[in-house]
Amino acid sequence: MSKASEVLSSVKSGDNVFVHTAAAAPQALVNGLVERAPGLKDVNIYHLHTEGEAPYVNPEYEGIFNTNAFFIGANVRKAIREKRASYIPIFLSEVPSLFRRGIINLDVAMISVSPPDKHGYCSLGVSVDASLAAIQEAKTVVAQINSHMPRTHGEGIIHISNIDHFIEEDAPIHEAHIANISEVEQAIGKNVVELVEDGATLQMGIGAIPNAVLSYLGGHKNLGIHTEMFSDGILPLVEKGVINGSMKKKHPGKLTATFAVGTKKLYDFMDDNPVVVMLDCSYVNDTAVIRKNPKVTAINSAIEIDLTGQICADSIGHYMYSGVGGQMDFIRGASLSPGGKAIIALPSVTRRGESRIVPSLKEGAGVVTTRAHVHYVVTEWGIANLYGKSLKQRRKLLIDIAHPDHREALEEATFERPQVHPVAGS
Repeated sequence: MSKASEVLSSVKSGDNVFVHTAAAAPQALVNGLVERAPGLKDVNIYHLHTEGEAPYVNPEYEGIFNTNAFFIGANVRKAIREKRASYIPIFLSEVPSLFRRGIINLDVAMISVSPPDKHGYCSLGVSVDASLAAIQEAKTVVAQINSHMPRTHGEGIIHISNIDHFIEEDAPIHEAHIANISEVEQAIGKNVVELVEDGATLQMGIGAIPNAVLSYLGGHKNLGIHTEMFSDGILPLVEKGVINGSMKKKHPGKLTATFAVGTKKLYDFMDDNPVVVMLDCSYVNDTAVIRKNPKVTAINSAIEIDLTGQICADSIGHYMYSGVGGQMDFIRGASLSPGGKAIIALPSVTRRGESRIVPSLKEGAGVVTTRAHVHYVVTEWGIANLYGKSLKQRRKLLIDIAHPDHREALEEATFERPQVHPVAGS
């Protein structure tokens, strides 16, 4: 039996176990938990998306571990599709309240932390998010102390005396490298940048489109960051002083986030950097907090959008793909911010050439952002401002930014939908 499985000896059948988020997932403890599988039954695992391996969802552990994801990562997607794991729909801002209100009573929280400083304090490093609430509420906290974990400023501080059991095992933090940006993504990035004003407070995630946007912001001034997560794409703008947070009302001069995923360069930048403030997602994603910053520009993506403006961002039909996450938290927060802009940016077609702008969402598709919340929709073909527009006006605006190969079919489809086309004789 490994040291990791030994420190998890308190886990018993029926327990609720939380796994630290994203790049902070404690892989040694995850493997140690799986080692304990013999003799266990119905251990309920809860987490947001995690990087690295998730062996507890393998078929051989069905009935031993029941996985419940608040956001679906690539490592559990197949298991959820095959009904060996489950998805819990919820706004990211509300996940901590599940633990704090006792809706989900956690028995064990498995976390990854930096080594204790001279005062005995460890850091949650790259992921505070809902993990802070998990360690505050769990009966038992088990930690992987890892010298590779950056020590970050903010709320993710835990004293060694509040950790019940720990192992010391060093391992590189999971890295996500910036992929090549396609011509389509570059075009989307250029279109989005037209909407970003000097002094704006940015929220954006990881991926090619956010990185494309960031790559074209070099001529802007006094941008700020208040976002659920960030990655390497912000670093050149911070170095140039384009991102300086000088116009922010909440945490001016700071990069405010709840978790980060990137490369070692990003993690080194975050280490003991007082400019970076990592906070609880119930605060960072709180609409009342977001709206206090000026010109909040929230840039999110979607799987598909219908001609009335309904946004599906979590599923492909009945197939659950990702989750609600923080999209609605920031779409609404940006909408209420002085001069704010809520943006949905997506390619006009899928990799198979199917239109992402559709007459109707696929059967079973989830509406993450409602037609009443959507403002700007951006593709490589242009920008559609749907705010304050009628269903008929939206139809035209969205067809205009659809791929030219699909515009005629979209026009024809609207004649069968009286809500987006005037009824004959009316």
